[in-house]
Amino acid sequence: MARIAVDALGGDRAPHEIVAGALDAAADGIEVILFGPAGTETRGLPLVETTGEIEMHEKPAEAVRAKPDSSLVAAHVAVAEGRADAVVSAGNTGAMLAAGLLHLRRVPGVLRPAIAVPIPTQRGPSVLLDSGANADARAEHLLQFAYMGAIFAQEILEIAQPEVRLLSIGEEPEKGNQLTLEAHALLAAASDLGFAGNAESRDLLAGAADVVVCDGFTGNVALKLLEGTIKTVLEALREEITSSPRGKLGGLFIRPAARHLRQKLDPDTYGGAYLLGLRGLSVIAHGNSSARAISNAIHLAARGVEHDVVGRLAARLPERRSSAAV
Repeated sequence: MARIAVDALGGDRAPHEIVAGALDAAADGIEVILFGPAGTETRGLPLVETTGEIEMHEKPAEAVRAKPDSSLVAAHVAVAEGRADAVVSAGNTGAMLAAGLLHLRRVPGVLRPAIAVPIPTQRGPSVLLDSGANADARAEHLLQFAYMGAIFAQEILEIAQPEVRLLSIGEEPEKGNQLTLEAHALLAAASDLGFAGNAESRDLLAGAADVVVCDGFTGNVALKLLEGTIKTVLEALREEITSSPRGKLGGLFIRPAARHLRQKLDPDTYGGAYLLGLRGLSVIAHGNSSARAISNAIHLAARGVEHDVVGRLAARLPERRSSAAV
């Protein structure tokens, strides 16, 4: 049974939505351990008492070192010491990265950890990485992200031979900035990777590839654009349906399809993103996560434990080591 350390203070809706989501995941047999201040209403779930909180506006590295007894850091320490198998938080993303690097540390051979986000597409789930851990990256980093993403797709998305593409401004190999040109050359030379060329952002929701690779700045912009577009379109559709008697009548007929579409495109369906490349499993949930999103993030973490994502990644990445400075 997977033991998941959950930061009860992480996110805009903490602690109520966090606890509700944790309870839902625990009902499915996952062992959830909450980390938060004394007096937190856990509704029966175990609580490790902490005294500090890392807030969204704080500088991540400084806050992680200055607040070792914060809920976010204490949850990471529990994983590092073997008292939990994975950590989940909807808190400060930068602090999650800093705490992971400090306490969990990188897998040997990993140049940079990367945030791997499952995104819904017409073809099924796809993974986008890096989605925000590294605003600046080099070509060799993107090559390694591609290998990490391929392992993720095989182990979590259960895709036997994942197709990998590089996010760029055109499908042609010569399109893109210097980073994408250099990364394309490295990816194309990796015969064991399943690289199929460039992909454009307009094709992400259509299912551009099983794994889409980019630097963290580009990935985070693309991810937030997708989330905002999905939310806006679905809300606009709901408003149109309810704006007139004719729309309401038509809504009765399309309601099942609309509900299915919402569930398929809703970011809460996956709930979180793996921070790949660390010696411990870390799942970052959205800051505005609902109870459903937290539950799904905990399930995502448990799946990663069951599939031994960290161990498999460590076993398959050493040959990708680089002497380049990080």
